[in-house]
Amino acid sequence: MRLKSSVFVYSSPTIVLAVLCVAIIWQPNMASAQGVQTPPSLQNNASAPQTAAADPRGSIGGGQLPRTANQEHRVYDLRPYTGYLTKHDHPEQAIVDWVLRETGTDVWFTAPFGFLSADRDQLSVYHTREMHEMIAGVVDRFVAGEKDPQVMNLRVMTVGNPNWRSRAHLMMQHVPVDSAGVQAWLLSKENAALVLNMLRQRTDTREVQSLDMITYNGQTEKLARTRGRNYVRNIKPSPAGWPPYEPETGEVEEGYKLSISPLLSTDGQTIDCVINASIDQVDKLKKVQLDLPLPNAQVHRAQIDVPQVVSWRLHERFRWPSDMVLLLSCGVVASPERKQAAVPLLNMEMFTGTTAGRADALMFIEFRGRASENLTTTPLAPQIATGVGGSNRGRY
Repeated sequence: MRLKSSVFVYSSPTIVLAVLCVAIIWQPNMASAQGVQTPPSLQNNASAPQTAAADPRGSIGGGQLPRTANQEHRVYDLRPYTGYLTKHDHPEQAIVDWVLRETGTDVWFTAPFGFLSADRDQLSVYHTREMHEMIAGVVDRFVAGEKDPQVMNLRVMTVGNPNWRSRAHLMMQHVPVDSAGVQAWLLSKENAALVLNMLRQRTDTREVQSLDMITYNGQTEKLARTRGRNYVRNIKPSPAGWPPYEPETGEVEEGYKLSISPLLSTDGQTIDCVINASIDQVDKLKKVQLDLPLPNAQVHRAQIDVPQVVSWRLHERFRWPSDMVLLLSCGVVASPERKQAAVPLLNMEMFTGTTAGRADALMFIEFRGRASENLTTTPLAPQIATGVGGSNRGRY
């Protein structure tokens, strides 16, 4: 340890004041000798190389997007379309849906790198120039197309015998369909009226549903008509003790559900339409006998039901001239509308467990233009089919 001392003398005629200041200076080598280390925060490590630890979740790309295929980033203004749909939640989702239907989903999860993001005001896309041309065509059908609500007339009918085709064949133009068992035809509006009149003259024809559905260009509307059918699914011990067993009932929902998403071309001459339909019906209740033990060593006999359900599904995209009518036939399937007995006590289904329900299900879809030019009365409001959750799976 070394001491440095400094003496400051102040003099005056009467007093001399001396102040002795002693400064003790610790030398670094002395601190090291006694084992005192400099704190890490005070150490000068500017010259030490910095090594970033590897992040197991991924690496940082340096702020640059890959351009292996000359990708471009473009932003599309959606406000000319979404500004009209003030009562719709997330109207931009319809644009995303149709873009994915046009491009497919694989191109967004494989090379080359790209992304697609949307909010109510804009659609942000990063992809190749060819992909942008396709996307621009879809977006243009929304922002430069029809903004007013449109009318789609839907008519669901069942015909007991499919031989109606023999008279209507020459008035219909066949359209290829991918779904098994489904047939489709295009008819002029005049021929469609003739076929409808011919079907109404048959005794085995039943008109299940006929309504004018109000749709906005590209948006999806849903329609459903279902009802529950009860059955005995299990026999369980009775908590009261007598009778010893009691039935546990279940319910099968039967009927039809339909969702439709029409998209007009910019000039209104062509319409693309995604149709998703399902029919479920209990064809028969199979009876099963159960022998259940009793405390007195006897047997209690009970009966449960096993539903025999007939189902049919359609998920197709069609394109046709907007001045024509699309006719779909689901084939001879479970009838979407089961006729109820006029007098419940005479309902033989209670005893036989069967359902008379085989018919050729037909669906007429006609575009009628703007709602303001077609509707003179309030249209029938479709019953919305609500599902669990809001997942996008199966949308495309």
